[in-house]
Amino acid sequence: MGAAKTPCRPSHPLDGLQPTEIVKASEVCRREATDRKYPRVRFCSITLQEPSRAALASWESGGKRPARQAFVILTVGGTSTPNEVLVDLSGEGSALSWQKVGGVTVSLVPDDFKENQFHVKADPEVQKLVASLGIPMYEIEVATWPVHAAERDLIPRDRMLVQGFLYWCPLRTSNLYAHPLPWTATLDVDTQKVIRIESAWEGRDLPALCSSPSDYSSDLFKGSYRTDIKPINIEQPEGPSFVVEGSSIQWQKWSMRVGFNYREGMVLHDVGFAHGHVGDPSRVRPILHRASMPEMVVPYAEQQAPFHRRQAFDAGDCGFGFAVNSLELGCDCVGHIHYFDTVLNNSKGEPEIKRKVVCLHEEDAGMLWKHTELRSGHVEQRRGRRLVLSSICTLGNYEYGFYWYFYQDGSIQYEVKLTGILSTNITSPEDGDDPVWGTLMLPGVTAGWHQHLFIARLDWALDSSRSENAPLQVSEVDVQLVKDARNRFGSAFEKVVTELGTQGQAQRMVDPLKARTWSICNPGVKHPVTGKPVAYKLVPGASQTLLAMPDSTTFTRAEFATKSLWVTQADDSHIWPGGDYPLQNTNPGGLAEWAKEDREITHPVTWHVFGATHIPRPEDFPIMPVETTGFWLKPVGFFANNPTLDIPPFTNATSKLHTCCPSINPLPNGDSSNGNGHANGHYPSSNGHHEGNGHLPPPRTTARRYDSASSEP
Repeated sequence: MGAAKTPCRPSHPLDGLQPTEIVKASEVCRREATDRKYPRVRFCSITLQEPSRAALASWESGGKRPARQAFVILTVGGTSTPNEVLVDLSGEGSALSWQKVGGVTVSLVPDDFKENQFHVKADPEVQKLVASLGIPMYEIEVATWPVHAAERDLIPRDRMLVQGFLYWCPLRTSNLYAHPLPWTATLDVDTQKVIRIESAWEGRDLPALCSSPSDYSSDLFKGSYRTDIKPINIEQPEGPSFVVEGSSIQWQKWSMRVGFNYREGMVLHDVGFAHGHVGDPSRVRPILHRASMPEMVVPYAEQQAPFHRRQAFDAGDCGFGFAVNSLELGCDCVGHIHYFDTVLNNSKGEPEIKRKVVCLHEEDAGMLWKHTELRSGHVEQRRGRRLVLSSICTLGNYEYGFYWYFYQDGSIQYEVKLTGILSTNITSPEDGDDPVWGTLMLPGVTAGWHQHLFIARLDWALDSSRSENAPLQVSEVDVQLVKDARNRFGSAFEKVVTELGTQGQAQRMVDPLKARTWSICNPGVKHPVTGKPVAYKLVPGASQTLLAMPDSTTFTRAEFATKSLWVTQADDSHIWPGGDYPLQNTNPGGLAEWAKEDREITHPVTWHVFGATHIPRPEDFPIMPVETTGFWLKPVGFFANNPTLDIPPFTNATSKLHTCCPSINPLPNGDSSNGNGHANGHYPSSNGHHEGNGHLPPPRTTARRYDSASSEP
């Protein structure tokens, strides 16, 4: 295992803030607040102000190192109004700017969740209602959510509200989501007072509380565990193939840097591949300047109060980074592992080191390529592997695993793994035993229908360094049937390319019926055979976009999720597609507003929306098996040919033949293998592998030429 180390002095301008820098930034802000006579400073986030592309390009060309700066969001005076402070971290530090942002509220921070639960449980009316059920308050848990402004005029713009869903949790490790209570309390976070309590059962006899246990914790499991699971151990006796220096990674011609912040969580910088450059085969060819997951939205279909006010923006409301897990060796990550730590802040402006937030390992990826030549009996095959960067966060009831996979052929896969527990509510009186907007999990317990829509931000640098800054082009590529006279035999199909030259044109939807992909190319670099520009393509999955009416706040708050693809001109200030401050915000701005400018695209940032529409199943309870969603990035003419031809032949010596019954066609001496561990009866070939199909004669010892005039044997 590569031991995680306490972050030290940053060696690269993109390295995250160190503990001393967070302390300095908070001290500068307190001094400035005192000078401005602002009381009660509370820190929301203290993060690196990333250097601009231009500043990094200048430094990489021998210029001045970019200044270390921190971007701080804080509140003063017990309000939820954001104050943005840009801090120069050189010397004693100084505040370069201080801006109050009116009409919006800050995001929630980790300290808020315990504090908000405490204030909801302390409310006398809440205590009275719970007592009416005969349940002690120490067995009550509160799941606090941001309040979705389903009714535009109900939610204030400058005061933070949270809604608390009440649950009965009889034991410490009980599944509280099996026991929802019939009340929802709305808390004014600024005043720390409950301002209303709502129930779908208002004025009616309350239903019986679900008392059926539905637990998943090992200490409460009542069944018998399976006894037929044998160990699978991953061995790397020579260690891993990757090399890590600080936040820099090199593996199988890939290189990249790993970053981390409170909102996006894991961020990748300077992703490149060292293969195929004309004149310098070892040169790293840039692919991505920056790649991250800046937002997601979880809208619910529920139309019955008070459960209709659920729509979470998990990055903007809470922060993937703040919600990150410390990963466990042998469970979250298996194999020879290297961990990356990070440093975040608490509400006091103090640094908090988060251990093992990103896991790095390599794993077997199955067949890379193979061919058996039927004429000669010769076989060539290679087994592939992939590099995995992963991070997992817990946001309330759900867990999200974010995985980047890098393959030896230059392909990149991004995958999100969804698991955790369904958010439940007590069944509404109108539903009976058949909920209208959800699925019955237990008697009287409903899991609402919802979507998980993620948006990936990909800032491209395709075969162009920051100093070169070459213009790139984006196009949509469809494959469709030819419906004119060219299709003489009825089987012709063609590739149809649509250039996406402006932000207005580059608002697109997935179309699996046309095998739709999107291409990013560099017109200044041509493939040596085709003469076409080198390119990568974005291969989407077949996922829905936002299901919401255009006049709803669900739509206006998450308009970024209404298209499968957006492309914008690169802008260092355009990071948050759902707006800088999405909490309770009915007009958040963000990606949809930027796209209206209809700028020409020469340095593209692609924004890809993908996800899952979740109609819960009984099998998703009490804990949900992993669901996956994601996309691929694949080279198209980026390399002259298959870039994995230099991977040597290899047979795994630790693989063993296991049989449960005698071989149908036993070989002499009872040996059912063919000498190399493959029980396939194949003929030997020149590379030492055994192959064949059981019907071919042994390979000829003399060559025979086949041409257009000769017949097959």
